[in-house]
Amino acid sequence: MHGQTSCGSLLQKLQLVWDEVGESDEDRDKVLFQLDQECLDVYKRKVDQALKSRDLLLQALDYSKMELARLASALGEKSIATSPEKTARTIKQQLAALAPTLEQLGKQKKERINKFADIMSRIEQIRGEIAGNLEIGQQVAIPQINEDDLTDEKLRDFQSQLQELEKKKRERLKKVLEHVSTVQDLCSVLKMEHFSIITEVHESLDDSVGKDHKSISNDTLSKLDRTIATLNEDKTLRLKKLQELATQLNDLWDLMDTPTEERSLFDHVTCNRTASAEEVTAPGALALDIINQAEVEVQRLDELKYSKMKEIAFKKQTTLEDIYASAHIVIDTAAAHDKIFALIESGSMEPTELIADMDSQILKAKEEALSRKEILDKVERWISACEEESWLEDYNRDDNRYNSGRGAHLNLKRAEKARIQVNKIPGLVETLVAKTTAWEENHGLSFTYDGVPLLAMLDEYVMLRQEKEEEKRKMRLQ
Repeated sequence: MHGQTSCGSLLQKLQLVWDEVGESDEDRDKVLFQLDQECLDVYKRKVDQALKSRDLLLQALDYSKMELARLASALGEKSIATSPEKTARTIKQQLAALAPTLEQLGKQKKERINKFADIMSRIEQIRGEIAGNLEIGQQVAIPQINEDDLTDEKLRDFQSQLQELEKKKRERLKKVLEHVSTVQDLCSVLKMEHFSIITEVHESLDDSVGKDHKSISNDTLSKLDRTIATLNEDKTLRLKKLQELATQLNDLWDLMDTPTEERSLFDHVTCNRTASAEEVTAPGALALDIINQAEVEVQRLDELKYSKMKEIAFKKQTTLEDIYASAHIVIDTAAAHDKIFALIESGSMEPTELIADMDSQILKAKEEALSRKEILDKVERWISACEEESWLEDYNRDDNRYNSGRGAHLNLKRAEKARIQVNKIPGLVETLVAKTTAWEENHGLSFTYDGVPLLAMLDEYVMLRQEKEEEKRKMRLQ
């Protein structure tokens, strides 16, 4: 090269020096041989270095090819050419041809790993929340990712798992919120503080905690189920107790004829007397203070009923006597009063039993009066007809009945009606005898009217009527 010393010029200069010095040919040959050996060694070293460099490049090329194949396989990129270097001639050209593809696939791999890490972290997060292994707000560690399988198919599989878990999480969250609402409703009905009950299940169930941070673990759901079951059991027991007290109150009110105004003070107790547990939803409807209030009132009325028992019992006895009187049944009222007084004073019968017995007597009396009603109606018609018959007899004996005095025309009209009624008496008596006989056969006792057997009254009337008819016949003959 221009400006540089070549090996040939140096050799010529060495020859000149040797000529001036007078070196022998033998010495010169030795030096030249030594120079040849040294040059050969330099070339050998350079060749070795070149071979090593080539081997390294070949290794790099093989590694690049394997890395390209591995990345393409891991990413499932079948469309990417796995041998772009075949169009190049030198090793460096082949490496240069592979570099862009490797760089592209490397970026895709990092992006895909980030996607897998995000989805798998969310999957593990939800699984941990369901299993209850995570504290509220705690994040899971980055999961181990299989970098040999980063295909779209594998990604879609994880996405499908995530969607299923997110759906399960939404369902569980909905269930948790429904359970919390149920606990709040039950506590409202029972008048209990729901905050301590809810937070005892899990502190995240407080209203101040957002939905995304609510516990949805199996343990939380299980505890909520047990809490609801316990509250429902308490609700059922309290309702049963309140209904028993409401029944007692009604019985005592009926027993003592308590006015409606006084009863209305306990409408909040009696309104659920026949309700089921599911139907009782009003806030505080089953509060302990309401039950205690009802118990105190029952105790007060229970003590009061003994002082009012005589008044109530004799009032019912009066009702019984009125029923019998309207049915024309004679009873020994004095003996009944004495019996009631003796039972109350002796305490041998509970007041409720006594009143229940008298109510039973009243019911029986009403039934008996109802069975006698048809006959009594006909008896009343018969008695009325007999009264008209008696008046007609007096009217017929009056010689001045046709005089045009004051009220004569009214008496004439009454006499016409009376004759019609009197003519119906025989048929009425015959019907009464048949119905009374049938009634006595059916009931196995005598039908009395104000203490007198009705059939005897009818027989006596028939005999008297026959006697009158005979007298009339004799008078007409005379």
